[in-house]
Amino acid sequence: MAFNRHAFFQTRRKQIARLEKNQSFIKVAKCVFWLQMQVDLITHLVVLQGVLNFVEQVMAAQIKLNRVVEFVQEFALGVFEDPCQGHNAVGCDVHGAELSQFGVTMKKTTVQSVLGEISPEVFMRQYWQKKPLLIRQAVPGMQPLLSRQALLALAAKPDVESRLVTGDIRSKSWTFRHGPFKPRSLPPLSHPHWTLLVQGVDLHEPAVAALRDRFRFVPDARLDDVMISYATDGGGVGPHFDSYDVFLLQAQGKRRWRISAQQDLRLRDDVPLKILKAFKPTERFVLEAGDMLYLPPHYAHEGVAVGECMTYSIGFKAESPERLGRELLTRLADMEPDSHSALYKDPRQTSTRHPARIPADLQSFAQVAVRQALKRTRDVHCALGELLSEPKSAVWFEGRPSPRVLGALRLDDKSKMLYDKDFVFMNGESWLCRGADARVLRLLADTRSLDEYQIAKASDEVQNLVRSWLEAGWLQAAN
Repeated sequence: MAFNRHAFFQTRRKQIARLEKNQSFIKVAKCVFWLQMQVDLITHLVVLQGVLNFVEQVMAAQIKLNRVVEFVQEFALGVFEDPCQGHNAVGCDVHGAELSQFGVTMKKTTVQSVLGEISPEVFMRQYWQKKPLLIRQAVPGMQPLLSRQALLALAAKPDVESRLVTGDIRSKSWTFRHGPFKPRSLPPLSHPHWTLLVQGVDLHEPAVAALRDRFRFVPDARLDDVMISYATDGGGVGPHFDSYDVFLLQAQGKRRWRISAQQDLRLRDDVPLKILKAFKPTERFVLEAGDMLYLPPHYAHEGVAVGECMTYSIGFKAESPERLGRELLTRLADMEPDSHSALYKDPRQTSTRHPARIPADLQSFAQVAVRQALKRTRDVHCALGELLSEPKSAVWFEGRPSPRVLGALRLDDKSKMLYDKDFVFMNGESWLCRGADARVLRLLADTRSLDEYQIAKASDEVQNLVRSWLEAGWLQAAN
């Protein structure tokens, strides 16, 4: 058999060209390993034919390919490691890595920043929970992601939380009502000084969910929802403070903001809203469509519509220790401990003249029991993950039959998926998993999607789990 040197390198060039077009890491790896097998085969043929002067060239090609393979293996570890873990971690830009030394470039896919010229790292280090930040044109060319009519239609649904606020700071008269609201139950659009607040719009509108995902430089465990405020001229909810971090993105029209770092957070007791008793603003801004204001918790602020306007509030909840402790202890009580604990014993209990009095030894036993429960670290972490991933009570999923062949999938916009080193959490439930299964499920949680190749390579256990999530409506077929 004659060996065609030109044909070999022509074939190699074609393979490299194909590699350059691939945007998926898996496809790159597949092509690289296939090419390595071809070179191994050709090397054996060359040796058998005694073409020794060409062996060195083949060996050089083999060495170069080995470098590609080594890089791919390290890159795979970086892709599937937890972010910022180990020397192979590649952070959030794994899809932007370049194989420049091999002439292969992988297309970079990033989410457009909403922080202007400030990087997420700088923002989290210098502003997050520390001080306000005004970003002009955080979303250039911003247009409302749903019309006024669509927002009013959402407010009319019983499974959507909505509120109506009327009043203004001058008259000091305020009213407050909970929805749902039929269109005719709202004030006329021509009337000033009223505001409609619609919570969780990201759970119902894909475009708003996509906007929400642009803020994923903050952990998902902290995300609350996206609220849309529609206001007529002069509308607002009065000077107040929030107990959570919030990004206030102007989507339509203008809103005048006044803010203050005041320590006096006393509230009025004569109105149905949490309005500050003595608001003393120190800074003033007018936000137009595309502008955004970040405020840390307990920062006093007031926003008043200048004409008709819409403002999107991307909120990040902060759990109180009381609620967290109550919820975790309740969940821990429902979990089976790893081993059977000794029951309470009181062999030294004497007779008593006060039978209704709780024995001190029993009180001490109870304290020890609580401390012991909190020492079950993995159970505590499991309970926390289930709590943080639990949907709100008004959230419903629409189930559907699982397809015969699994294709590309994405998380439903209502689904919340988290993980830690031991568990994967989805919508209030948990699964203990390790190894390859954990890596693919963590990838789903971080990217909120899996392509058909990643699904096909997953274990039977993961595929069965994915099918159950599809049937529950927690996953959707990717478009």
